[in-house]
Amino acid sequence: MTSIFVAVGLAVTGLVPLAVLSSRVVVAARSLTREIERANDRLAPAESRFKALIGTSRRAQG
Repeated sequence: MTSIFVAVGLAVTGLVPLAVLSSRVVVAARSLTREIERANDRLAPAESRFKALIGTSRRAQG
């Protein structure tokens, strides 16, 4: 019976690092998502100006 308790204890102890590391991955993914959103927000005005420039350039050539 003791060996069952030891096995369960070791299994739980083995899952603790996985839980800690997975929570760190989730936090890093959220941080990366926010950083990507900020970059997109900063690039949006330049993108619209670039598209407008390309559109007028293509109309002048075509």
